[in-house]
Amino acid sequence: MTATIPRDAADAVTTPSPSRRPGGGINRRSPLGRLITYGLLLLFLIVVLMPAYVLIVTSLKSGREIGVNGQWNLPREWTFASWEKAWTSLRPSFVRTFELAVPVAVISSILGAANGFVLSRWRFPGADVVFTLILFGMFIPYQAVMIPLRSIVHDIGLPPGIPTLVFVHCVYGIPICTLIFRNYYATTVPVELIEASRVDGAGMLRTFGSVILPLSAPGFVVTVIWQFTSAWNDYLFAIFMSNTRNGPITIALNALAGAQSPDYAASMAGALIASLPTLLVYIVLGRWFIGGLMAGSVKS
Repeated sequence: MTATIPRDAADAVTTPSPSRRPGGGINRRSPLGRLITYGLLLLFLIVVLMPAYVLIVTSLKSGREIGVNGQWNLPREWTFASWEKAWTSLRPSFVRTFELAVPVAVISSILGAANGFVLSRWRFPGADVVFTLILFGMFIPYQAVMIPLRSIVHDIGLPPGIPTLVFVHCVYGIPICTLIFRNYYATTVPVELIEASRVDGAGMLRTFGSVILPLSAPGFVVTVIWQFTSAWNDYLFAIFMSNTRNGPITIALNALAGAQSPDYAASMAGALIASLPTLLVYIVLGRWFIGGLMAGSVKS
């Protein structure tokens, strides 16, 4: 005779607790799991935003309110005088930094795309050796080449300031851009597409311009964000290759901070102004950034 187990008892035996997984972990779909997950995310968000809070609050205070003991306090007297001072001081270098970051992002991305296409789909003898030598440039510390690099730039005859920095950042951006595009083309662009363009009589340049570039948007998103941010936030090359009269915003921001009697409110406002363009770039292009990094990571 077969024993019959009541339906409620069977459900109680086979159904795991809603707050725990069968293996003992917390089920994030349960109310307790969601509470823990959102609580941890909120904690991490608070920790990340604490420096930004101090920057914003300090930049809106008057000079007599600024101090170590009251750095977390809201301003008793809200003022934008520090923002006006910071913008007046940083405005020329702010424009110059756009003249630096935009060409660097565009030129190095295009050169990296061309290199990546040739090294991945238009093979030639010694392509792997050339690719290895290009990547070798990524592992050379900037500090080790500053003096010879400045001598080379001087011998070439490039004007000091932004033109020199554009050249330097493009050269140092080629390895990482080449790596990103080579991996993208090698695993995403079908070989049959290249062969079809050859059958139709297209050469290497025509294939690259008419077939490959329209498919390269994910890679360009990654390299543009990377290069724009690197050029905008750079200080090491800027301090060696420029000065406050012809340099980018990082040099002007350092001068704004001062040495003997720093204006903390203006420095905080200047730091926020300097960070706004890179923040906007991430807001506009960030939704495609992870997708561009992951594109080509696996073969379909």
